[in-house]
Amino acid sequence: MLLIKNGRAYDSLPDACDILIKGDRIVEISANIQETEEMTAIDANGYVVAPGLVDMHVHFREPGFEHKEDIMSGAAAAAAGGVTTCCCMGNTSPVADNAGVIRFIADQASTAPITILPIAAATMGQKGEELTNFISLRAAGAVALSDDGNAIQSARVARLAMQFAKEQDLLLISHCEDADMVQNFAVNEGSASKELMLPGRPAIAEEIIVARDIMLAAETGARLHIAHVSTAGSVDIIRKGKAAGANVTAETCPQYFTLNEKEILSQGSLARVNPPLRTPDDVEAIVLGLADGTIDAIATDHAPHSAEEKALPLIDAPSGMIGLETSLALSLTQLYHTNRFSMDEIIALMSANPSRILGIEAVGVAVGSIADIVIFDPNEEWTVDPDKFLSKARNTPFGGKKLRGKVKCTISRGKIVYQD
Repeated sequence: MLLIKNGRAYDSLPDACDILIKGDRIVEISANIQETEEMTAIDANGYVVAPGLVDMHVHFREPGFEHKEDIMSGAAAAAAGGVTTCCCMGNTSPVADNAGVIRFIADQASTAPITILPIAAATMGQKGEELTNFISLRAAGAVALSDDGNAIQSARVARLAMQFAKEQDLLLISHCEDADMVQNFAVNEGSASKELMLPGRPAIAEEIIVARDIMLAAETGARLHIAHVSTAGSVDIIRKGKAAGANVTAETCPQYFTLNEKEILSQGSLARVNPPLRTPDDVEAIVLGLADGTIDAIATDHAPHSAEEKALPLIDAPSGMIGLETSLALSLTQLYHTNRFSMDEIIALMSANPSRILGIEAVGVAVGSIADIVIFDPNEEWTVDPDKFLSKARNTPFGGKKLRGKVKCTISRGKIVYQD
């Protein structure tokens, strides 16, 4: 049994409460639980005790790209960030477009310290042409469908995908970019691209596909989730789509409410990500979209790459940054400590809301709940040191930055999986 002593709950529980865990469930919460010899005690005095975080968008690279990350190293990084459930995108090698690959990922994840759920490709090879077998993928354990990394360019194929996803009650997660407009450009089309004299990825390239997919979702009745929202225009389109009754949800990532396109001038390829970092006005629109519920969740799009890959020239380096070990601290620093969001709102965006969108059992600090818990000091200041990450990768633009909010302990299914 595990006993958390003197924790300050993030919501309506008593300020100083003890939490008793037996097996994988919370069995008692009260002001003063008597400690016994069979209990392992954790002193959470002065810390926040909250539900484990749910990151619905990560890339653990296994199978095929284990030099960047594998399921176990990704799980360790997640635990260090307070994340107890991760959903892995299917752009692996081979692509997770068949039941065999989904079963392989599920089997590899079965011994991981946290819960890992596979997301299957929506089209074969993620080429946007032929649909995968949604029935067999769901039976194998896929929690959602996505061609993340690529948008389904054909409206006909996207509509078919939504129709079949609706039949199977599967969530379809959309990476929204018009391929002809963005090609392999490295930066946002704006001041940074002009300064670097490079072609850019325009905001409209994202917004066109966001609008198209919301219209298709409204017409088909499919459950649509928009990944990594980055522009003010996308926020506005999603807001209007929700108001019109479309069954659409959305996520953004910490980089889109903390950094803007100027970051790439100083950080180079470490700040290269798809969609790209946008303008300060876009950053503000993302924050407002989170505040009014237009954007439902914060995910990381954790995208590990090797140091050698990221050392390539900006136009040749792969896009993506890691984020599991900094996501909570960035959210607290940028949203909570600026007095724009309450602690309840931060935790909802990072735990309850992603669970609801995915249709999985939500965790909570309540008797009977799964014992997935993060204990953190919301006020501790620390400096990001990528060399201390548990991820295999180091590709973050946040190295050397001071953040406020530190994970102290992560508990997954009743077991301690990380301690600071």
